[in-house]
Amino acid sequence: MPKQDKGASQRRLPKFERVFLANIRKGRRGKHHDLVEAVCQDLETLPEGSAIKIPLAKVEGVTLANLRSAVHRGSTARGLEIETLSDQENFFIWKRSK
Repeated sequence: MPKQDKGASQRRLPKFERVFLANIRKGRRGKHHDLVEAVCQDLETLPEGSAIKIPLAKVEGVTLANLRSAVHRGSTARGLEIETLSDQENFFIWKRSK
């Protein structure tokens, strides 16, 4: 009786489609992506000595902590050095002075 190849019985076809890594977008698109994208675009053209003012009531349920975190992630990814400040009603963002 011939021996069976144990490896042959354990091999199986892949269940999922395979793709090349080069074809995969590497960026993160979180739930605050559109807001962060708009903020970063404004920051890139912001004159020195000015800040962006975002009314917290208009960010539709995004907490200040989540907003600050998302903006810092987005600006860091674009190479923008920023500073932030907030009060009870607004969130302020500006480019760090050199």
